[in-house]
Amino acid sequence: MSCATKLPEIVADVVTEKTLNDTDDPAIWVNPKDASKSIVFGTDKNTNGAIYAFDLDGKVLESKTIRNIKRPNNIDLEYGFKLNDSTKVDIIAFTERERKQIRLFSVPDMQPLDHGGFPVFKDATKPEENAPMGIALYKSPKNKAIYAIVGRKTGPLKGYLHQYLLTSDSLGVQAKFIRAFGDYSGKKEIEAIAVDNETGIVYYSDEGHCIRKYYAEPSKGDKEIYCFGKDYFTEDIEGIAIAKYTNNTFLIVSNQQAHTFNVFNAKTNAFIKEINLGTIETDGCDVTTAALGNKFPNGLFVSMNDDKNFFFHDLKKLELEK
Repeated sequence: MSCATKLPEIVADVVTEKTLNDTDDPAIWVNPKDASKSIVFGTDKNTNGAIYAFDLDGKVLESKTIRNIKRPNNIDLEYGFKLNDSTKVDIIAFTERERKQIRLFSVPDMQPLDHGGFPVFKDATKPEENAPMGIALYKSPKNKAIYAIVGRKTGPLKGYLHQYLLTSDSLGVQAKFIRAFGDYSGKKEIEAIAVDNETGIVYYSDEGHCIRKYYAEPSKGDKEIYCFGKDYFTEDIEGIAIAKYTNNTFLIVSNQQAHTFNVFNAKTNAFIKEINLGTIETDGCDVTTAALGNKFPNGLFVSMNDDKNFFFHDLKKLELEK
């Protein structure tokens, strides 16, 4: 269970400038030309919402920030999306809940690729079953196809998640529905989704129930691999980040009401430890093990804090590998 006594705080290296409304979920873009100029994107969740862009000092990059988004919820990022035979771009995808769609932009030039948005959950018959919340991008190691896996405010007990194939042709970028999959306990909602591209595994938080584990590759079927972790959370299981090292992969998962994070072994699902990063009521988080210049030479962990900002920690401080 979550520790009864307060854990010592691992103090953040950087606290970002504040957003206008309500931060929720981050995504880290590692700049391939100069990692010290990498960007952290973060959602600001409200009707007058935005996708904020921050530099590694936590300063808002207004030229990279996308405004006038109707309640953006979660965000994810992928590298090398094929626009045509000669052009590949990095992309961010995020949910726009009030417009019942997902958005797709190129990075770092921040150009829309989605004709204004791709509607999701079009077969929904009940209120809020078509209100998207969580999103994760998956690049198949088999054929480099890129998919968006999307969760929603509420949904059926079977097939809660929808998976869309992102493609580009002479008509532009398209999002094609591929499948509905994933069990749901019915207790709260499913928001946090993360995918390990190398293993082809998708993890998602069935809040108040467990971390669920499925195959991200549609050809491998819809059967659940595992449901784990419930006993280590005070209440809601929230944001999931996947830290990949040469010999180990860790899941870092927000224990929201305890204001801490639980760390699991991604392969065995075993609980490793609980850590306190100083954030309150964390929804989303993201991580990279890549060195980001002198500022974060050991990688970066980013977590949402319930004060309209995000915390940046040098990954070494989390002591995942000892």
